[in-house]
Amino acid sequence: MKTTKLMLGLALVLMTFSCSKDDKSSPMTADEAKVNAKIDLMNDDVSNIVEEQEANTYVDAEGRAANADDGTSVISDCAYVTRVPAFGTAITPGTTVIKTIDFSHFSAEGCTLANGNVLKGVITITFVYQPEATSHTITYGFNDFYHNTIKFDGTKTFTRVIVEATASTLAHPRVTMNMDMTATFPNGNVYHRVGQRVREIIEGIGTPALADNIYKINGSWTTTFPSGTQSSIISTTDPLHIKMSCMAVNKPLIVSGVIEIVRNGNTATLDYGDGECDNTAIFTVNGNDYTIVIGN
Repeated sequence: MKTTKLMLGLALVLMTFSCSKDDKSSPMTADEAKVNAKIDLMNDDVSNIVEEQEANTYVDAEGRAANADDGTSVISDCAYVTRVPAFGTAITPGTTVIKTIDFSHFSAEGCTLANGNVLKGVITITFVYQPEATSHTITYGFNDFYHNTIKFDGTKTFTRVIVEATASTLAHPRVTMNMDMTATFPNGNVYHRVGQRVREIIEGIGTPALADNIYKINGSWTTTFPSGTQSSIISTTDPLHIKMSCMAVNKPLIVSGVIEIVRNGNTATLDYGDGECDNTAIFTVNGNDYTIVIGN
């Protein structure tokens, strides 16, 4: 009897080890590509919000406590913004500014952005007010923050650099998002992402409206999944493009570009399309194509 139990136990251990090993060496799945896309969606929204809130301070140093729902802001009036020093107070160069964007201030249901994504909790940004500088560093962090039911934790930095004007282009910002964050999905799965995303406006520079803004994104990052680690890089020949006009139809903002994903020697791609405002992307692995739906 003891021998039988020992053999059964050994068989279970070997089976568990074999399954674990197979899971970690297997190619990516369409479901994992969708997880990647959902995290990307959150990165896009946070990039928009953090960049706008820091830049607004230089447009109007006395600022305002909430954002008007007038088409000129990424966030609508359902988000409540507070600041230290307080709004209405003049800020002198060298002052540390802390802005808190609370998406649950008015409702426990959260705040629905113009693109249809629902945010809850708080994003806090901290930076030094330097109106004459051409490079700005902004620290961002989350407090009980949810993006479409996915909880995000972590603290990292943005760097916003003003690119000098040329004969064909006005001066404009280039923003590098340094990522070190954890995403917890409703099913309990936890994902950790580190890396960089670099975003630069290429159309709509100098106009007050958001709808005509188009951004180009490059970057690379590593995401640790329950089933193994993936390394992702945006294709240098086909970078991502964000079209802000897609907010009008509540669609994800990434409209084109390709992300190359590698894990344990297996390579896959996530293709966001040809520039149309839609909520799909094509995931290709081992020569097979899968259409995945992105968004809330």
